[in-house]
This record gives sequence, structure tokens and C-alpha cells, in this order.
Amino acid sequence: MQTLAVDIATTFVDDAVALVTGLGRAVLRFAMAPINRIANACDVAGVLAERRATFRMWRADRARARQERRRFSLLGRLSPFRQLAHLT
Repeated sequence: MQTLAVDIATTFVDDAVALVTGLGRAVLRFAMAPINRIANACDVAGVLAERRATFRMWRADRARARQERRRFSLLGRLSPFRQLAHLT
């Protein structure tokens, strides 16, 4: 009985975190759209396309790590520098 209550609570918290994360990404994408258009227009050497490909490869590695059930800490999820992790 206690396990069911804990499962429901963790599911609720995980869903709330996913909702807030999704809304944050949507707002950020909306706010950054004009800047991205300008950056793509100014990208003559194709540097942005190369960075996107590298980021996709890094994200695929991270997805594989998730499948292996590696847990990322809550601090890692909330860190403002998590998007820069591929630079290390």
C-alpha cells in the first residue's frame, strides 16, 4: 500500500517536471526564434550545421546512457550550465 502511494507521488512529480520543462522549452524556442533566424542567415561557413550535428550525436549518447539506467541527479537537471556539458 505504501509503495503505491510513493509510486503515485513520484509519477506526479515526474509529470510536473516534464510539464514545466516542456513549457520552458516552448517559451525559450519562441523567444529565441528571431535570433536563430538572424544566426542562420549570417552562417556562411556552415558552422551552425556542424554544431547541430555534434549536438545530436551528443544527445544520442545521452539517450543511450539513459537506456542503461544511469540516473542523472536533480542538480544536474536544474543546472543552468547543463547545455554546455558537451564542451567538456
